[in-house]
Amino acid sequence: MFRVTRFMQLLTGSAAVRRPVDIGHGPVVIWNLIRRCNLICKHCYSNSADKDFRGELNGEEVRAVMDDLYAYGVRVLILSGGEPLLRDDIFALARYAKAKGFYVGLSSNGTLIDEARADAIAEIGFDYVGVSIDGTRDTHDRFRRMQGAYDAALASLRRCRDRGIKVGMRFTATGDNIHELPQMLQLLDDEGLGKFYYSHLNYAGRGNKNRGEAAHRGTRAAMALLFDACLEHLRHGEAKEFVTGNNDTDGVFLWRWALERFPERAAELRQRLELWGGNSSGVNIANIDNQGNVHPDTMWWHHNLGNVRERPFSTIWSDTSDPLMAGLKARPRPLSGRCAVCDHRRICNGNTRVRAYQTTGDYWAEDPGCYLTDAEIGLSRPAVTTEAVHV
Repeated sequence: MFRVTRFMQLLTGSAAVRRPVDIGHGPVVIWNLIRRCNLICKHCYSNSADKDFRGELNGEEVRAVMDDLYAYGVRVLILSGGEPLLRDDIFALARYAKAKGFYVGLSSNGTLIDEARADAIAEIGFDYVGVSIDGTRDTHDRFRRMQGAYDAALASLRRCRDRGIKVGMRFTATGDNIHELPQMLQLLDDEGLGKFYYSHLNYAGRGNKNRGEAAHRGTRAAMALLFDACLEHLRHGEAKEFVTGNNDTDGVFLWRWALERFPERAAELRQRLELWGGNSSGVNIANIDNQGNVHPDTMWWHHNLGNVRERPFSTIWSDTSDPLMAGLKARPRPLSGRCAVCDHRRICNGNTRVRAYQTTGDYWAEDPGCYLTDAEIGLSRPAVTTEAVHV
């Protein structure tokens, strides 16, 4: 995850002093507690559907894994699915996690957060709730394959907001909806929401079959628009939280954006970006699926590292006998193609390996999702994409 607002605060000199938080030394764990979902979304990475899936971890097993995670230094759990609210014991498990001291987030499609569930979410003290909005009403309902999904999701955002729960809007960009980003940013402001998560499309599950990916030119325009929106809010004293995910090129693009607008701060920004280090799948980001299989992140469900029923997560995560994990944990990673010779590897760390694998069968090939030109990454070949378009 690329925290745009924090880096923008550095550029504007408006960075707030933050109280240190005990984050342990383990990865952030995104946990798909259930695979069942009441929707059949076109870009679902887990191929979820409205049916029961066999072999899911029961409540006792989940709590035992939570104990191991906490002992290992994990402090952040994102409870996901499928639709996690379809799990009967979701609130009991969340209470257990909060009692242990985890930061607990909820990733939901929003259609099931009625008044009673919103009350429960507030009472338990979820630290964050993320709800997906894929575009305007017709676009969202088409992506989610359910009429009324947009209105239900928006209502859930409002219920959480009105109860003082930290809530954010998630937007997954594809070639079919990226043009609606301005409307999404306007919706964020109109609804008084504090966080916006822009997710680039990654190649997993139905998202791999229904790519409809945004062209590089459109992605550059979207990032420029997002950066401009973040800057505008900061200049008005509104530190809305803008983050992006699934494309670590964003860090390099922000540095290039800053070279034009904040040249006196660009060198310091680059140092901070290199400390951030880009893609952290297999290092600082982990995934456990509904059956207890461990993956380098949520987009790697086709690659199992082990199962928590057979070995503790702490043992699985430390094991580098798997070639993929060994490469993900290596610095630098064993990259090839454009990624191997890029001037910005220390920032993006080779970007998202899933796209490379799904298009070439090679974990370490160049990421086709990189939207920088050859000239911008230090190659002598002519540029192959268009310069940034400001919307």
